[in-house]
Amino acid sequence: MPSQSAYQGIALWRRGETLRQTLALGLSILIVSAIGVLPGAASAADLAPLNVPASSEHHVGKRIFAELVTPDIAAAKQFYGKLFGWTFQDYVQRDAMFTQASLDGQVVGGIHQRPLPEGRRPGWISFIATSDLAQTATLATQNGARVLLSPRPFANLGQEAVLADPQGAVFGILQSNSGDPPDLLVAPGDWIWSSLITTDPGTDAAFYKVVFGYEVFDLPEPQDARHLILASDKYARASVNPIPSAWTGAKPRWLNYIRVDDATAMSAKVTALGGRVVQPPHIDRQGGKIAVVADPAGALFGLMEWPDDAPAGNAK
Repeated sequence: MPSQSAYQGIALWRRGETLRQTLALGLSILIVSAIGVLPGAASAADLAPLNVPASSEHHVGKRIFAELVTPDIAAAKQFYGKLFGWTFQDYVQRDAMFTQASLDGQVVGGIHQRPLPEGRRPGWISFIATSDLAQTATLATQNGARVLLSPRPFANLGQEAVLADPQGAVFGILQSNSGDPPDLLVAPGDWIWSSLITTDPGTDAAFYKVVFGYEVFDLPEPQDARHLILASDKYARASVNPIPSAWTGAKPRWLNYIRVDDATAMSAKVTALGGRVVQPPHIDRQGGKIAVVADPAGALFGLMEWPDDAPAGNAK
């Protein structure tokens, strides 16, 4: 379970240290446009860019955006708005129902409404930065990925595509028009970490290494479990872990964590707002507290405590 997801290297993100120094829950999403238009929605031209002001920073391999695919956009806005204080801007995207989520004026993701067939589960898609969308998509497919959404413009955000890796985990790639967000500690309510939970960590890590140029670090774990770190620009970007045996019938998926001040209090708030706690708050192997929860429609995400004054040793 995500107790094996890494705090390992998050301090690098916050303190700028190099990685060498410190060294079914399955997602089933069909990528198609929903039918309908949000009343009073803005045009795509009004969609906020990822980075304001625009910069020349590019961090290939960094998760820079997340998009929720769900059957009820209004319910999702109510849940995440109350939980994290997100605000929303509705807009028209090819006659689809879409809203952009922001935290204190900074874009954190989007919500895309579409009906899901029986047995399908809503979920968050991680978008990983690339400086050449077409080249990255081609490289991914040459190494066993499947294209779910072909490369296309994504309003003011840039160019996007959605794929499934060779093990079936869904992920997006995004070539930002306004540069990538800097490697700084995010505020509570924003995405702080990503974990790839998969059937074959070594093989999947090798795939992402080829596609995004990651450095891969294999860290020791008890009971012969694999715990791999994907890094770029000397920063840890994500962990890769095996699907725990307790997850009967689970499929490979990306699981994203949002920074919170108190994982226990936020887990209780998730329940009060109609969501559920999938894995109760607990101390991770690196000494921090995490939890896995689901929104009212069933989309999974993680909660991760990371205080401003946490010493780097907590992440080692």
